[in-house]
Amino acid sequence: MTLKTAIGKYGKPGIINSDQGSQFTSDEYVNYVKSLETVRISMDGKGRATDNAYVERFFRTIKYEKIYLEHPETGGELYLVCSQFIQYYNERRGHSSIGNNPPILVYQTAA
Repeated sequence: MTLKTAIGKYGKPGIINSDQGSQFTSDEYVNYVKSLETVRISMDGKGRATDNAYVERFFRTIKYEKIYLEHPETGGELYLVCSQFIQYYNERRGHSSIGNNPPILVYQTAA
């Protein structure tokens, strides 16, 4: 199980959040997380499929506009590619929902 591997490598988080997909509501998964004792389970509400819409859209954008084009082969390369894109996304890329301005310009103006 991927979760067991991650916890074995990085330790227990305080909270594990997921949607209510069948893999996250299965007895095996829930019982495993409960066995961790100090870890709390957090799940999006039923019928709340759009709760993560903005994050899911960002993940799609970073994959198609950067990761799939650059093909990073190591974790270090992936980190660098993602860092570069996030800086570009926040500081130079125009966003239609805020007048085709980069977020940093809008937030600096609002501050």
